[in-house]
Amino acid sequence: MSGRPRRRRPRRAPRPAAGTPPENAGASPPADPRKPKEPDTPPPSKAQRRRRRRKTSAAVKAKAKTTATPTPAAAKQKPPTKAELAARATSTRKEISAGGVVYRRTEEGGLEILLAARRTLKGNIAWGLAKGHIEEGESPEDAAVREVREETGWEAVIEESLGLTKYFYVWENVRIRKTVHFFLMRATQGDPTDRDDEMEEIRWFPLDRSLKRAAYRGERDVLLRAADILG
Repeated sequence: MSGRPRRRRPRRAPRPAAGTPPENAGASPPADPRKPKEPDTPPPSKAQRRRRRRKTSAAVKAKAKTTATPTPAAAKQKPPTKAELAARATSTRKEISAGGVVYRRTEEGGLEILLAARRTLKGNIAWGLAKGHIEEGESPEDAAVREVREETGWEAVIEESLGLTKYFYVWENVRIRKTVHFFLMRATQGDPTDRDDEMEEIRWFPLDRSLKRAAYRGERDVLLRAADILG
């Protein structure tokens, strides 16, 4: 037996049992000392958050505006003009009517004119003189008195003629050429509530205001003739 001392072998760590993960499994790899450390990013301020929300909201609205389908109101076409309606008319018809410029004197000595408001074909309110068709076997004078009574509820007597006015309009593709006999009429009595439903409203206007409120040029000309007579 030799007198040399034996060298001891280092003990090996025991092998882990089957299915057991190593101790450092899932751990992050060690940081590379050569890689510079990223600076910490501060959280956005309130002003920055508001700006981001505004940009997002503006982008969403712009996208919705470009992709939105047109509404019926936007796609609605403009109503045809009088000339366009006349061009579409396939026939012509003549009509003869009668009406009156009804007036009364106030206690202060002023003059008032009776106007009636009716709906136009476009649905707007138009102020004008009472008038209507002359029925078969009826004179223009009788028709004027009747129409004033039916449309306004007022009784009136004719004082003199104011002449004729002529115009045309289109109704259901028919061109109507109309002639109206107008008379200067003085109101005697009446009840504005006892009238046809065709009129939206009945109102007395001072003479100068009636010239401004009358919707049609032909009737304004008739009112000027009446003003010349009444002084």
